[in-house]
Amino acid sequence: MAVISASILAADLAHLKDEVERVKDYIDEIHLDVMDGHFVPNLTFGYPMIEGLRKFTNMPIDAHLMVTNPDFHIKLFIEKGATRVTIHQETCYHLHRSVEYIKSLSAEAFVAINPATPLSTLEEILPYVDGILIMTVNPGFSGQKFIPSMWTKIKKLSEIRKDNGYKFKIAVDGGVGNENALELVKNGVDILVMGYGVFRNPNLPELRKLLSKNE
Repeated sequence: MAVISASILAADLAHLKDEVERVKDYIDEIHLDVMDGHFVPNLTFGYPMIEGLRKFTNMPIDAHLMVTNPDFHIKLFIEKGATRVTIHQETCYHLHRSVEYIKSLSAEAFVAINPATPLSTLEEILPYVDGILIMTVNPGFSGQKFIPSMWTKIKKLSEIRKDNGYKFKIAVDGGVGNENALELVKNGVDILVMGYGVFRNPNLPELRKLLSKNE
């Protein structure tokens, strides 16, 4: 079954422990959107947030570094409890080195690309990554609508993986909900990053039922 990665950016942060407890039976991991107000137009979480999460959950945590200097933060996020680090192709001058560094610290290494970034920019890194995160909205804010043209990118990446025998996972982030989750999985997506789709979903139990149809 596809993995549901709950983006806490959409949670009620004043009651974060209760929020995670409320949805824990329907999710598989936590997605931490780390934004610096430079690479993306928003400021969000840092090391204290992951420390706080680790006080009450043992779920896997993906630290999604939407920052201009990701290499500076990789080690400490892993030390604080991240089990995966996602870095952006657009911000890494030496992407292979960064990916190998993450893996050397015993965490999964994912590379994300923005909607306007072509898949061709990932050609040389695909054999080395644990996963590719396709941004299906422009990063920076929760609650945006899925960009329709991203369907083509998702299908193309899935074909590339199959044709080359690659083992990396495919994740999508942005505008994912009950209405498109199953179709995304059918098109090769392994991990669904969902903010509003989890924490503000009035029919969250139905999401698991929908995804079970693809088993």
